[in-house]
Amino acid sequence: MTVSIVIADDQELVRSGFAMILDSQPDFTVVAEASDGAEAVAAVTEYAPDVVLLDIRMPRMDGIEAARRICAGSSSRVLMLTTFDQDDYVYDALYAGASGFLLKDVRRDDLVHAVRVVAVGESLLAPTVTRRLISDLVARRPRSDVSPATGLDALTSREKETLVLLGRGLSNSEIATAMVVSEHTVKTHVSNVLAKLGLRDRVQAVIAAYESGLIVAGSS
Repeated sequence: MTVSIVIADDQELVRSGFAMILDSQPDFTVVAEASDGAEAVAAVTEYAPDVVLLDIRMPRMDGIEAARRICAGSSSRVLMLTTFDQDDYVYDALYAGASGFLLKDVRRDDLVHAVRVVAVGESLLAPTVTRRLISDLVARRPRSDVSPATGLDALTSREKETLVLLGRGLSNSEIATAMVVSEHTVKTHVSNVLAKLGLRDRVQAVIAAYESGLIVAGSS
């Protein structure tokens, strides 16, 4: 399957550099480039790409607002790229619905890997984005419009356990070991959790685990 990609960055050299790297992969196709968030949103409407690479800081419409509109109005997965790693950018990107967050100095192979991960519905964060950051996010920016108890009632006990382990940052293989089940079973549990809670991916599941109270901010 070919992964279609839109790249949005206000610096032409950066855009073309990313496009060259990604187009060199046999299963990737860059269908459009955009110089700002508004162009990125229009390109998503026209091409319905699998993955959108968005710079944080762009004229007319920044990457955060573009991500918010893209995630709300399409099934495209968003991967944020920035030269900045301050927490607030990460918070905004995650709440906008982004599935990944990487610094622009990411290595070539890591960029390709990130697009592959995000394209199949997983989530990917830069190494600097840790469970502590997610915990701080919820502690600092609680969402009054969330009613987690209602959603949690729809989960089985094993699905709740899966959500807790997701919130602690465990991979599928680590969750399988902790729950003494197969990875296939874990994938089923994860899919059920995302579907029942209306979440796009694992990043949102991590946030939901804290917001629901299953994991207390600051705890291990």
